[in-house]
Amino acid sequence: MKYKRILLKLSGESLMGDKAFGIDNNRLKSYALQIKEIYEAGVEVAIVIGGGNIFRGVQAEEGGMDRTHGDYMGMLATMINSMALQSALESEGVHSRLQSAIEMKAIAEPFIRRRAVRHLEKGRVVVFGAGTGNPYFTTDSAASLRAIEINADVILKGTRVDGIYSADPEKDPNATKYDMISFDDVYSKGLNIMDMTAFTLCKENNLPIIVFDMDTPGNLLKVLKGEQVGTIVRN
Repeated sequence: MKYKRILLKLSGESLMGDKAFGIDNNRLKSYALQIKEIYEAGVEVAIVIGGGNIFRGVQAEEGGMDRTHGDYMGMLATMINSMALQSALESEGVHSRLQSAIEMKAIAEPFIRRRAVRHLEKGRVVVFGAGTGNPYFTTDSAASLRAIEINADVILKGTRVDGIYSADPEKDPNATKYDMISFDDVYSKGLNIMDMTAFTLCKENNLPIIVFDMDTPGNLLKVLKGEQVGTIVRN
């Protein structure tokens, strides 16, 4: 395998599958099986998943709710998804641990960096829930932060599209796909991959990002084998 320790970032929206909201059990199972493939290959896997299929802090602000309040609600949404993913992994025989940035003793361990690393070393998948535990930070920022803290080799950002394009491929038929692009080029071209805080964290800590289509079974394993799947962003 090309990478030994990874941070997999999944969007909450992707869990909806064909539903209008909530969690599609078939999509959840598909993700669990893909993660199981790389887990059984000996890769150390940490995961951060968003909560957009349930609630987004931005929605709350648009409705007149306090942004801080809305962001904490969004963090709780990520915990629901994290618990669902953990359950799906366990049902496939994948040993896992859920750590939360907000203390929730009944359902998750508190986030402790050294404990998280120890779980990975012992062959457990670690799911990081509740974002960074702070309002005004997205789950992209949480993924970048946790990846740096656990010394991950790469962030794998699983999306609906098969990489980074010069424009939105769903709107522009002439959009061209990049196999590899630098952090600086992403800045200069104004491409939207992660929020700027998350992206800058990766750039400053020399942590590559691979954007790929997670909805196609087998892609995750191909990325780990070093095959040309998706787009890699690096310094």
